[in-house]
Amino acid sequence: MFQKDLLQSKRILITGGGTGLGKATAERFLELGAEVYICGRRQEVLAATEHELRERTGGKIHSRPCDVRDAAAVEEMAEVIWSEGPLDVLMNNAAGNFLARTEELSLGAFQSVVGIVLMGTLHTTLAFGRRWLASARKGVVLNITTTYTTTGSAYVVPSAVAKAGVQALTRSLAVEWGNRGIRMNAIAPGPIPTEGAFSRLLPRPELAEAAKKRIPLGRFGTIEEFANLAAFLVSEGSGYINGEVVTMDGGEWLQGAGEFTALGRELTEKEWESMKPKPKKP
Repeated sequence: MFQKDLLQSKRILITGGGTGLGKATAERFLELGAEVYICGRRQEVLAATEHELRERTGGKIHSRPCDVRDAAAVEEMAEVIWSEGPLDVLMNNAAGNFLARTEELSLGAFQSVVGIVLMGTLHTTLAFGRRWLASARKGVVLNITTTYTTTGSAYVVPSAVAKAGVQALTRSLAVEWGNRGIRMNAIAPGPIPTEGAFSRLLPRPELAEAAKKRIPLGRFGTIEEFANLAAFLVSEGSGYINGEVVTMDGGEWLQGAGEFTALGRELTEKEWESMKPKPKKP
């Protein structure tokens, strides 16, 4: 479906690009001719991903450690990237999520998720958006939201709050910046197995099977499907799509609101205890 030069010469930054969906999308963008930057908080993970994807694709890839919660750090990263050439596409993929009973969450847990998901998206979008506007350049922003931004979902309240804000930001700036050549779109994925993150949200195999039964297509999505959709939305082929949130969940959202609501009621006390957010070292 995709020409090998679909993203030729496009310079793209993916936040949270060292693992999971970000890493898979970086690989696909490289295959389609893009020059890719990835950022995240763990330098060793980024370096390993950079080396792996360069070896696998032969493409141009660069990594920069950056905590998107830190506006100054984001601005510094943007300046370095821009000094090497203007960016064409920003994909805001960095996220944090965990299953938890809301009354047991600390304020810090809320701040961490909202800081990464909502404020991180705002920091990067403003850093590059201002540069696009100041230089009268076109740009594309692709945000990753979720299927429960409108309905909410029990047991993932910090994520629901933050992702709802990202969706509002996407649609608001699509209108405000669209006449100046900046497109804003989003993908709202349903369950897509990735290493690490998926196991934290579905701690037992039978819970994964139960989750599949709630999806009309009877299966989870794949990282390849996600990466292909992302490639289309950042390409010139979708040039008239602006302010859209594309749901990719096999029909799960239509079948029942609140992706994690039923799941959360199936967990044992021991499982709830094991999934409590662990304090991170400063």
